[in-house]
Amino acid sequence: MLAKVFVVPVIYLDFELRKDYIIATHCQNRSRPQLHCDGKCYLAKRIAQAAKEEQRQAENDLMSKILSAQAPAHENITGLQPTTHVAIPEAVVFNFSDPLNGQNLVPDIFRPPIC
Repeated sequence: MLAKVFVVPVIYLDFELRKDYIIATHCQNRSRPQLHCDGKCYLAKRIAQAAKEEQRQAENDLMSKILSAQAPAHENITGLQPTTHVAIPEAVVFNFSDPLNGQNLVPDIFRPPIC
């Protein structure tokens, strides 16, 4: 996954390092220097190719996940649904006890001032 992140920056780095060579050998517009393509056509092709390969790889990964998640190959010959027995758990009972034990704390806190 980390390699996917660095593909485009590596293509740009390669382009910048070999720019003169790319302009001289790979550029489609090297015979027309007035267009000032300077190898950008080659760079665009490489980026599009990398995106296409990444998309193809993502599709292959998705297909492999779909195929691996399919049901087992054996089928029920009778056509009847298998019965399953589900155990129902007993009811859960919570014992709650009041931490205040029925005491009323309001009179202890709020008292009129003593003068």
